[in-house]
Order: sequence, then structure tokens, then C-alpha cells
Amino acid sequence: MAQVSEPVAPDRAVDADLIGSDIDAYLEMHAHKSMLRFITCGSVDDGKSTMIGRLLYESKLVFEDQLSALETDSRKSGTQGANLDFALLVDGLAAEREQGITIDVAYRFFTTTKRKFIVADTPGHEQYTRNMVTGASTADLAVLLVDARKGVLQQTRRHSYLVSLLGIRHVVLAVNKLDLVDYSQEVFDAIDRDFRAFAGRIGAPSVVTVPMSALMGDNLTGPSPNTPWYQGPSLIEHLESVEIDDDRQARPMRMPVQWVNRPDHTFRGFSGQLVSGTVAPGDAVRVLPSGQTSTVERIVTMDGDLDPAVAGQSVTLTLADEIDVSRGDVIAAADEAPAVSDQFAAHVVWLAEQEMIPERPYLCRIGTATVQARITRPKYKINVNTLEHTATTTLGVNEIGVCNVSFDRPVPFDAYAEGGPTGAFVLIDRITGNTVGAGMIDHALRRADNIHWQQVDVDAQARATRNGHRPAVVWLTGLSGAGKSTIANLVERDLFARGCHTYLLDGDNVRHGLGRDLGFTEADRVENIRRVAEVAKLMADAGLIVLVSLISPFRADRDAARETVGADQFHEVFVDTPLAVAESRDPKGLYGKARRGELVNFTGIDSPYEEPVAPRVHLRTADGAPEDDAARVVAALRAEGVVD
Repeated sequence: MAQVSEPVAPDRAVDADLIGSDIDAYLEMHAHKSMLRFITCGSVDDGKSTMIGRLLYESKLVFEDQLSALETDSRKSGTQGANLDFALLVDGLAAEREQGITIDVAYRFFTTTKRKFIVADTPGHEQYTRNMVTGASTADLAVLLVDARKGVLQQTRRHSYLVSLLGIRHVVLAVNKLDLVDYSQEVFDAIDRDFRAFAGRIGAPSVVTVPMSALMGDNLTGPSPNTPWYQGPSLIEHLESVEIDDDRQARPMRMPVQWVNRPDHTFRGFSGQLVSGTVAPGDAVRVLPSGQTSTVERIVTMDGDLDPAVAGQSVTLTLADEIDVSRGDVIAAADEAPAVSDQFAAHVVWLAEQEMIPERPYLCRIGTATVQARITRPKYKINVNTLEHTATTTLGVNEIGVCNVSFDRPVPFDAYAEGGPTGAFVLIDRITGNTVGAGMIDHALRRADNIHWQQVDVDAQARATRNGHRPAVVWLTGLSGAGKSTIANLVERDLFARGCHTYLLDGDNVRHGLGRDLGFTEADRVENIRRVAEVAKLMADAGLIVLVSLISPFRADRDAARETVGADQFHEVFVDTPLAVAESRDPKGLYGKARRGELVNFTGIDSPYEEPVAPRVHLRTADGAPEDDAARVVAALRAEGVVD
């Protein structure tokens, strides 16, 4: 094993002598150091992990047993021959060591005599862009590494754009592996010019470029004799001295409520983290979205009451008035409260392998609130290489776009550029629970302020009373050929004969008008079901019993229809027929076309059908008569009091 270089001079490292001689003095010195959170990002194999590992080593934060393990691991899994592979100090996952890439976000702490650091080593591979977004969300500075042999790549630009989008104002361009191009100043200058041209277009306000070899230690902790033409700071010198403006305390006070703290009947407080501003007892506050106001009585913590509390602290506030406050609400400065809306324009970074589906409902976490969200219309996506805006109807994995987003209820927010956490959200798949997107609110849509629900004198209850039955939406779902339309028709005949006011929305019929501009892609199916659900809701409001016959293959879309109509009025009927039976019937010849490849995205053949979990009525139609199945549906409606 080759000898490694000596760690940096004492003025660059933790003063071990002080720890041994005067621990109180050491702790006092350590307590008053400023903290810098930064990320490393860039393309695959640009040397991010090696740089962090070398920084840990140079900062004397590698203990003897860790150094011994590093020597062993370097022989076993290293990529540097007889030398230490510093990347192994960070790449902890076995998969990372085998592939030589970083997959997860690795957080590491190190310190010098001037500053404490938390560094997030984020993945370089495009597949793990979601992890990079996670690491960047709390960073003050980004170290963007570029392989001197490759220059600025697409992933470099992607990460640069994300860094700018996430509001990171300080960027270090580390031109790494300069030893592999003979420490060429010409190569360095060309990369610097290329990156600065791009940085200027995305509005990166502060860029410092450092020529470096993380493996050899050049310009990492001090000036390198290999780059006499470079007169700027080393990486650690810049990290120690860069001034980070933490404006969180200068912003208006915001505290998303995490939970209502009520240990007994004598105490009621509201717990959460103060994400911006300051608050003190006696301050006037406003609770949103309700808009109720009160004053702060106490600021309670485990260590006693505070006066005041500042951004970053987790506290419990008690208020002078008994007002309704719940998890997801935001307690804010009364005279500088955030806006409240349910429709926004936002930048969205799509993170899922499956493309974004407009109008499909996703769960959305914004602050401590969980709401339902739909991307109602992507305006355009952004080419990270050229920054061109391209028209689109969807977003693919790792694509960035500007979209209109609608929530199912108003939420308090600040524009992300102004308020940080209160303007950021994540989108979650309702079925899998996976995070599929991250968003930054640009502004509320004016239409949300200009459109109001008009109250009418003749309401749904009045119409239901006049009709002599309750309104309902009977949603029949199943494979093509299962018998949905036949059963729906028989049900309507029975109800009509009983004097009920009905209407049948058949899947094929609505395609002739309401959905004639739609195809059969997943996105078009979602939009078709949304339109039918909205029409069914209006018809139910008119007092009708609406029969809907649609394949509606995806559980999430049927759930969305249920939420649109209202769970009490939505009656899901699963027309359950085995695929082989449905295909043998094939009344329209569609299965034959699908098998011959003439019809794509056909449910049951090359597109899945997700069975209902708990339908109101479950019909197994392989052997029974349609009349009997229809009678079961009517009996269920009678049992639930829809009809007599």
C-alpha cells in the first residue's frame, strides 16, 4: 500500500491538542463556529466521493481503525491500484462499490478551526436525479464537479439548472482530474468559459472556479505547485470564507403545524418547526387557511420557555384564544401572512419512470399538509442544454417543466423564490406511495381569485325530494366484453319502470362527443374518465341516478371519480369476467385486433386492468344471466335507500 500524503496543517484541522488539554475551551470554540451545508454534484465518475473522502482525511476525521479499514477496502474494491481510494470513505453501499457510482445521498460531517460543514454527496447518474434534488433542498452552496477530460456535460447542466431552481446562490465549479490533462491551464480556462456562459443564462449569481485533483490533493486544502497559474483560493479556503446570507430570520414568520400538543385538559399547544422569521410572546399571529387571528402566549420547549424563537427551532406555541388549529395549518405573522390558493403555476421536476399523467390525482405534501393534487396542464418543458421551452402534454423521468397545478383545497403558500419551504411540495403516487415529482410554486393563478361558487335556490336536496329518490352514480367497471353495457341498460330499464329519473353514460357513446378528441393512451383514458365523472356529478346534482359504463382500468382514476362525485353517492360495481371469457365473447372484434397488433393499449392485452378492492357490488358474469346481475344492482340501491 502506497503512503498517503500527510494531513493538512493544524490551522486547517481540528486542534487535537486543545481537546486533550482544555476540553471546555475546545467545546466553546466549536459551539461558536458557523455551519455551512453544501452538496457535491455533477456527472458520473467526476470524483465527488473521492473529494469528500479526501476532505475527511485531510481534516483528521478518519480514525486509525477507519484508515485501516480503508486500506483493506482499497485493496479489495478500490480503483487506485496500490493507493488509497478515498471514495470508499463515502460510498458505503455495496452496490455503489461494485458499480463505482454513488446511488444514495451520503451525508458527512467535518470541521476545521474556522467552520463546521455538513456535506451531501449526491448521485451523478441521471437515474438518481431525485436523490440529488433531495440533497440540494437544504444546501447553502453547491460544489459542481467536472471531469477535466470531458468538460461540461448534459448532466452538469441539469444539476446546474436544478441548483439554480432550488435557490442555491453559491456555486463552486471544481474542474477535477486536472492531473490527467497535465494541469493544462488552457483546458481549465475553456471549461470555465463554457460553464460561465451557461450559468449566466440560468441566473447563477456567484460562481468560483477551482482547478483541482481530488485524488492527488491539488488545490483541495491549499495551493498546489502544479497550478502556478492559478491565484485563487483552494476549495477548503473558499468553503471556510464564503459568506452565506441566512435570510430565514429576516423573512416573515412562518410555522407549519406538525401536531396539536394536548397532553391533558390544561394544556393545548401547536408544535412545529419555525421555518422562517422570529416569534415572541405577545406577537400577533394569523392561522391559515382559516384566517383566524390571536396572540402568542408562550413558546414552549423541552428545555423551558423561549423569548424569542428563531427560524430553525422546533417549538410549541400556545395562543391566547381558543381557535381551531390543525396539522397542516400555518401559523404566520398577522401582518405579513402568506397567500392562500388552490391553483398555482409551478416548476415541476418529474422523478418517476412512468410519465406524468395530466389530471391524474396525486397526493401532495406541502409543508405539513397532505392534499390531493392534479397537474391540470403542462405549459412547457425545459431543455436543460439549450434552456429552450418545448410544448408538451406530459413530463418524463428527470424532465423539468412549468405546469398548472390544482389542489383539492386552498393551502397557505409563499412563492418558492421568496419563501422557500412554504413554496415547495412533493407529489406522491397514491397507490405505491412513491415520490414521483418535486415542485416549486411560482405564483397563484388569478383564476382562483376570480371564480367563485354561485349559490342557487334550488339545490340537490330539493331536486331529490321532487324526484322521489336519492341521486346516485352507479359506476360499472370491468374488461371489454364483461357485460357492463348490457347490465347498465337493464338496470336503467328497471329503474325507469319504477319512475326513477335516470341517465346512462356509456363509454362508447361519450366517445362520440364528450371524448371524441381523445385516444386510448393512459393520459387520454385519465382525461376521459375525468370528463365523465364531472358530467356524472352534474347529473347527480340534478337529482338523477346516473349509470356509467366504462372500462376505467386504473384504480387511481376510479378513486378520483369517487372523490369528484362524492363517496356517499358513488356506487362502484365490479363486472368481473375472466379475460378468456371476455375475449371469447369479443362482441366488437377488439380483442382480435389487439392480438394481431392492430390495436394498442388495449386493456387486458397490452394494458393492465386493476381490479376494485372493495366494490359496492361484485358481479361474476361468467355463468350468470345479465338479468340476475341487473337485479342485484337494483337490490343494492334499494338496500342503501337510493330507491324504494
